Amino acid sequence: MQNSESSSSACPMADMPGTTLPSLVQVQAHQWSAGGGAGQAVSREVSAEVPVAMVFNGISHAVMMASPRDLVEFGVGFAISEGIVESPEDCRDVETEVHGAGTPDASCAVHMEIASRHFARLKDQRRTLAGRTGCGVCGIDSIQALDLHPEQVPSPAWRDRFGVESINAAFSALSAKQALNARSGSLHAAGWARPDGTLEHVMEDVGRHNALDKLIGKLALARELGTPGFVVMTSRTSYELVRKCARVGIPALATISAPTSLALQLADEAGMQLWGFCRPPSAVRYV
Repeated sequence: MQNSESSSSACPMADMPGTTLPSLVQVQAHQWSAGGGAGQAVSREVSAEVPVAMVFNGISHAVMMASPRDLVEFGVGFAISEGIVESPEDCRDVETEVHGAGTPDASCAVHMEIASRHFARLKDQRRTLAGRTGCGVCGIDSIQALDLHPEQVPSPAWRDRFGVESINAAFSALSAKQALNARSGSLHAAGWARPDGTLEHVMEDVGRHNALDKLIGKLALARELGTPGFVVMTSRTSYELVRKCARVGIPALATISAPTSLALQLADEAGMQLWGFCRPPSAVRYV
């Protein structure tokens, strides 16, 4: 396999050789068609998926399988959306590193220092996540440890006028901003849109939770959390996505597929608007 794309945002040390990992990898495959005889040899790009460790004050707290890009945003967004810290100012000396570049065992780590009060709370949680792209509760050692009661989300005046036209506008623009998915076909996207549907930011990752964390991190670092807008995603609505949005005060979430019952329950409790089956020209409002 060959590296076919190297992301300069994967690591702050992008100018140093061997310190970044590719977001896409070139592979050889065979394409088959019904009645077409033998498969034809083709070259394809696939999304890279590597372990990314979240390290707080020198101690690894979580290992997520993720795309090796936008790792600073990923780390900050994860820390905020998981309630480890309260603001980007709480994340100090954020650094990323790559291990084993160019080998099958390549991995990344995001290191940051957090205040002692946050670190003490983190240790009290007694969670060490063995992350998977589709799993949001890995490492939880009891049902009682699940956090299923979200914060109340503010109800801004613009949301009273918010409707399917804005959602259609955001989703109509989303595909063109998924550069890596256009080449590999296997990445989720999380986008930030203004109330009129103008799509301003899009982050991609092999995991939907990771994509949302990267988006939250980008918004936090740009001081845009709390500004008018909503999130759009190319996935189903799981309860973890609702929980993360509620924690940072995002008042509306729209996804391309359906929500689960628990996602609906949490959105209702938080006072969030929840939209699903967002496929222009229509969308379904659940809450």
